[in-house]
Amino acid sequence: MSALRDALRDLSEDVFFDLLESEDAYLLVLDIPGVSAETLELSVEDGRISIDAHREKDPEDDFRYLEENRPLFLEFDLPLPADTTGTASEAVVERGVLELTLPKTSSDGETTIDVVDEDTD
Repeated sequence: MSALRDALRDLSEDVFFDLLESEDAYLLVLDIPGVSAETLELSVEDGRISIDAHREKDPEDDFRYLEENRPLFLEFDLPLPADTTGTASEAVVERGVLELTLPKTSSDGETTIDVVDEDTD
């Protein structure tokens, strides 16, 4: 998990985030103002989370841009914590805030299997 924390600290100071942990998952909260689900791409591959976000802005009425100082283009990769696989991850974007939940894997590698008793009638 320290690799993820280190990578987050290395991001631009313009990127605001929180990283939380529970017994079952990590939660990465990332401020991405003006970004919607349609302008956000998330993927997990080779132990890394790829985030590509951009803000689409249309000038109102008859206005056109002379100068634009508020663009948002974020593109970066972050390492997955060692105790996650990225599978079953969930992402929600609401009001310019991305919440990415990364479920933890079992620490002992054990998987329980339900046993059905076929002898009971």
